[in-house]
Amino acid sequence: MDAGADTTGKLLVATPLIGDGNFERTVVLMLAHQEEGAAGVVLNRPSGMLVSDALPQWAPHLAPPSTMFIGGPVSNESVVALARVRQDPDQGWWTPVLGLVGTLDLEADADEVANAVDGVRLFAGYAGWSPGQLEDEIESGAWFVVDAHPDDLLTEDPGDLWPAVLARQPSPISWFTHYPTHPSHN
Repeated sequence: MDAGADTTGKLLVATPLIGDGNFERTVVLMLAHQEEGAAGVVLNRPSGMLVSDALPQWAPHLAPPSTMFIGGPVSNESVVALARVRQDPDQGWWTPVLGLVGTLDLEADADEVANAVDGVRLFAGYAGWSPGQLEDEIESGAWFVVDAHPDDLLTEDPGDLWPAVLARQPSPISWFTHYPTHPSHN
């Protein structure tokens, strides 16, 4: 993929060259990519905090696991919500990102939204890039940009998402599936 291409709806998969502990072995769903910058959420970093403690009205609607996820290092006090809908609700509370998964406005009434959604996931913070920053990181080899599979977005097994996404890519990207956590131990 061209480093300057729009990555909205794509996955960024951290390569071993990432050089930033915030993103080591992460998979990021890109929510927006514009001239002003880019933003996404880390899909595979569940936290120990239960959503029922922070936003109890959304707890019954969560896709498992029912924990708050760490969406990225930017604005950790804010919450970004993803929701899988049964069909495009054509409502102001949902904005599509990929297929039937999109962002959910947490100001919406959780009980009214319940009949339209199959699952919700909440993220504390997000990943953000200033203009040109993400393009530079992609160009330097810090990220693989790959197509998202709808099941990736609300996976029940976020700990295995990084190798699973890599494994379904063509060679040589798929070779990184078995890249050791600590290359010095190889």
